[in-house]
Amino acid sequence: MPLLWLNKVDNIALLLPMTHQILSHILFRIFVIGFLGIAAAFPMQVAQAQSIQTDAKQAIVIDYDTGMTLYSKNADGRMPTSSMSKVMTMYVVFDAIQKGKVSLNDQFLVSEKAWRKQGSKMFVEVDKKVRVEDLIRGVIIQSGNDATIVLAEGLAGTEEAFADLLNYKAQELGMTNSHFMNASGWPDDNHYSTARDLATLGVKLIENFPEYYGYYSETEFTYNDITQENRNPLLYRNLGADGIKTGHTEVGGYGLIGSGKRDGRRVVIVINGLDSSKARANESAKLLDWGLRSFVNKKIVSAGAKIAEFETAYGRADTVAVGLSDDVVLSVPKLQGEGLDIKVTYDGPITAPVQKGDVLGEMQITIPGQETAFTYDVKALNSIEELGFFAKTVAKAKNFIAKKI
Repeated sequence: MPLLWLNKVDNIALLLPMTHQILSHILFRIFVIGFLGIAAAFPMQVAQAQSIQTDAKQAIVIDYDTGMTLYSKNADGRMPTSSMSKVMTMYVVFDAIQKGKVSLNDQFLVSEKAWRKQGSKMFVEVDKKVRVEDLIRGVIIQSGNDATIVLAEGLAGTEEAFADLLNYKAQELGMTNSHFMNASGWPDDNHYSTARDLATLGVKLIENFPEYYGYYSETEFTYNDITQENRNPLLYRNLGADGIKTGHTEVGGYGLIGSGKRDGRRVVIVINGLDSSKARANESAKLLDWGLRSFVNKKIVSAGAKIAEFETAYGRADTVAVGLSDDVVLSVPKLQGEGLDIKVTYDGPITAPVQKGDVLGEMQITIPGQETAFTYDVKALNSIEELGFFAKTVAKAKNFIAKKI
């Protein structure tokens, strides 16, 4: 059974080519074990270092680049989504614009239903036409319930038909615990989501519509000579925040989908269930700052780099070099950055022939303080041809004799 254990490596690049991107101060314990074969998976949702708490009933902090969950609290519990639902509405609107189905300069007619809608308003006027771009700002900045209905009716004919589009798109994005009954987030028992689903939505919004995401950082908008400020409290604090959307209902409390960027890292947060707008402002700022301040993204393994050599049998080489198909970048807590455990396992020796790209084992990486390991397929970096008939027969005979001795 091949076994390699490195207790401390100050210049690990000299020992394993895979680690030339890793900072030398990180302590690694690396195992290469030739007896265990496990199906590989990559759990992006991991147990996080719970070094912060929040009064929110539901909360999540996601690293935008790695997809890692940095913090969660009841993140999969259903909750009213209030005006945070308008992010889903805008996702569908941006998708329609991107696909050429509508333009920013198109105009939609204001129906009586839209004009009469209560709650936060853009103050559109019945039977008048409004530019799509103005409606976008009316939804994002002013949180206008009336503006959402104008957009919904303009794109789908009715708000009910538009809700079907929201649900279709939500399923497409993997928001499996969400359901929408209207475009604004108006309270309805069948209108709900989760903190995790809304974080997914926030990530996809930024990823897929960078050309429109800038609307979320605008702090005010004037329509009909009425100027309203953006309700997102994060925009007014020096945190690097640039979005996304607040929400509030009597049942669900005060919530927010937020995002910000600092030193090249972006995080997305969702909170909900707070009892006041002040608590929402303070708790969201605390979580956003913690997510940006407490972690650093590290490249642990480079795609195609050799991480180990596995023993082979009946091949024209005694070993095969193995590695990963993609870079491995993880969000590592700054205060727990020393002590990564890396374990490579395979069921060996590997019987030839071996084709480049064959999955031969797995690698697990564990971050200190986290219970869940990241697991990756380990693949052959080169092909190994099978021995000819005579040579293979001789090799089998030698193995047989060796086992008997």
